Amino acid sequence: MSDAAAAAFWRFCLAIYARPDVAPACLVLQDEHARDVNLMLFCCWLGASGRGRLDRARLEAADRSVTGWRRTVVEPLRAARRAIKAAALPDSDGIYAKAKAVELEAERLLQRQLAEGAPAENTGVPTERRLADALANLALYIGDAPAVPIADAIREMAENDFATASV
Repeated sequence: MSDAAAAAFWRFCLAIYARPDVAPACLVLQDEHARDVNLMLFCCWLGASGRGRLDRARLEAADRSVTGWRRTVVEPLRAARRAIKAAALPDSDGIYAKAKAVELEAERLLQRQLAEGAPAENTGVPTERRLADALANLALYIGDAPAVPIADAIREMAENDFATASV
């Protein structure tokens, strides 16, 4: 997979995460339902970019490809960042900002790994199909966990033919 695909996935994630109510919904899925936000966004991006619909085996393979990095790097960095914030020591803002930046870079590398395993983009897929695939992939990953703001954001992006998402 090209650097262009990894960059497109990153842009998609930034675009959807910035939409109203999406970030808090993602954190609920992460913290209360043990879902990986990056994998969830990957599921959405695959469909939105015309890369298709996942089945359980492909989803599990994608998850396995990043499990080690997520558990040994991303999650400990997240825990450290949250601990720094919770401690609220005087003058800790600088180290908190650095911890947040390192965590974000670790997540970007995790996303690059996910993009490496993605099929090629298919620009000929109609918007309606890309929307259906993105929502089906999201549902496959999150199950019955609540994701209304995320699904709504995907629908809104589809209204603009996913142009604002740079898929």
